[in-house]
Amino acid sequence: MARPSRIVVLTGAGLSAESGIATFRDSGGLWERHRVEDVATPHGFARDPGLVLRFYDARRGAAAAARPNAAHQALARLSLEPGVTLITQNVDALLDAAGARDVIHMHGRLDSALCAACGHRWPAPAVMPPGMACPRCAAPKARPDIVWFGEMPYHMDRIERALEGADLFAAIGTSGQVYPAAGFVDLAREMGAETVEMNIEATAPGRFDRFIAGPAGTTVPAWVDALLA
Repeated sequence: MARPSRIVVLTGAGLSAESGIATFRDSGGLWERHRVEDVATPHGFARDPGLVLRFYDARRGAAAAARPNAAHQALARLSLEPGVTLITQNVDALLDAAGARDVIHMHGRLDSALCAACGHRWPAPAVMPPGMACPRCAAPKARPDIVWFGEMPYHMDRIERALEGADLFAAIGTSGQVYPAAGFVDLAREMGAETVEMNIEATAPGRFDRFIAGPAGTTVPAWVDALLA
């Protein structure tokens, strides 16, 4: 069978779990010690920027120490094929480190800083102090280049165009609970795409045509190999 010509892949936290990147639900992790409202919202940053910046400094350090796993490497191979769109909800850069081409980081990146005043982006330092000045406009408005809850994800126009033209949509390691990403499968199905979920457990029974159970490091390389065979 010929490979679908237009493939859209959405990845979530389960893709990076085997590289040691904690998910929201990991016990004992950073997220368990903080409320999302305190560290992942504009209001939380306005109330206590020091807390938020320390939280993201810790996440940035963990991500910098992590290495791509077999699932990242398989998707990097797939991304080199024509007609493939690779979208990640993850804020690590492990897909990029594995050699993936043109990854859409819809929730931003830990290794990037953003000026809330002028929109300039630059490589984030290991430690970002409160009131850090923007290197372009000098405003003391630096923040992590992360899409917080209540903010619009990046590149939505491009993502929607890809979904509307997809022949195959795959969701890998996603929780199926965070919108708008949780609704991507519905748009893809409405436009006639085949849909597949790869995860430890099914997150949306009945919404995908196929479900492949197992850790990403095992299921994703096998799936990519079959696509490219």
